[in-house]
Amino acid sequence: MQKEHKWIKAGLLNQMFWYHMFFGLVYWTYSQFNRSDSIMYHASYKHYTNWFDAFVPGTLFIEWINYPFAKWLGFNYDMMMFFSAWVGFWGFVYFYLFMKENLRFNPKFEGWDAITIFMFLPNMHFWTASLGKGAYIFAGLAFLTYGLSWPQKRIFHIALGSFICYMIRPHILFAVLIGMGVGFVLGREKVPLYQKYAVVIFAIGMSVYVYEDLLVFLGYDPNNVVASFEEESALNRGRLQTSGSGVDMGSYSMPMKLFTFWFRPLFIDSPNVIGLVVSMENALYIYMFSRIVNKDFLKYIRIAPAMVKMSAVVFISISLSMTFVMSNLGIIIRQKSQIMYFMLFVIVAFMDWQKTTRIKKRGEIFNRIVEEERRRLAEAGV
Repeated sequence: MQKEHKWIKAGLLNQMFWYHMFFGLVYWTYSQFNRSDSIMYHASYKHYTNWFDAFVPGTLFIEWINYPFAKWLGFNYDMMMFFSAWVGFWGFVYFYLFMKENLRFNPKFEGWDAITIFMFLPNMHFWTASLGKGAYIFAGLAFLTYGLSWPQKRIFHIALGSFICYMIRPHILFAVLIGMGVGFVLGREKVPLYQKYAVVIFAIGMSVYVYEDLLVFLGYDPNNVVASFEEESALNRGRLQTSGSGVDMGSYSMPMKLFTFWFRPLFIDSPNVIGLVVSMENALYIYMFSRIVNKDFLKYIRIAPAMVKMSAVVFISISLSMTFVMSNLGIIIRQKSQIMYFMLFVIVAFMDWQKTTRIKKRGEIFNRIVEEERRRLAEAGV
């Protein structure tokens, strides 16, 4: 990778590998004393006579991935857990590449490199370090996002990422396709008009293709979407509120729903030790989010590049959809880890633009001073 990207810090990625594998060990330990779906995923191969019996979008796809390793290669539960953690690690690698190649500078938070901080957030590593949907959808999103940064040369990454996202969570692929279309049409890049139309047509075509499968996957009736959506949302809220960390999202206003999804639990409503760790991470999210509560951000987002606009659309659209079905802080913690890097990228891209603008203004001031001094000397006959 360093041959292709000279700016990669291999030492940092190696540190991140061991850090992530440590969280694989933490999750493995957690699963020994708590109920974990990973145990069910590993044992599932015994119920199939054919590998492709599990080739179905959703939960069964994880069982499809597990089957050849457990059935043919003899991977036990521990081996499969750490293999899945390794897959999740590649998600961090490709999100790191995506952020670094789309920024001119290294944005800082209180003197610390922002990208490095993002890559070591504990909640992000915990939920992507086990046999389950979290590790694979996170890696799929990273492959897809990295591929979209340079679609002409990264068809493999786009195809692999799209396949994984569609097979695990079709609605996330749907949101990325919409975001991609919006980003490429409204982005500031000077792209030939036919290429923009080609991207939009592709995004619309893929959206139409997955639309009905998406509705069926989510449990909605394609012929009566609104009614079935309301019914399913009510059922999901009812199920989730039976747990100890349930919150009454149904009675919240939309801003409060979004605040809950993005920034809770905070310290006063943390359900356990994991919740306290997540609360510190959420406090950091609030601080970073405060950086875009700025009139300059509205100016920036109008002229932002395609990848920034795509990330913003993906983050907002998935957040809005999740708020209607999430009513449990435990589920919220797990689900939002899949999309928070999109928000973080928008924030650091804005900070990057601010620094570029400041440097440009300083250059303009310097040039103006030099020009005025030349004029003064010319008038003085020097």
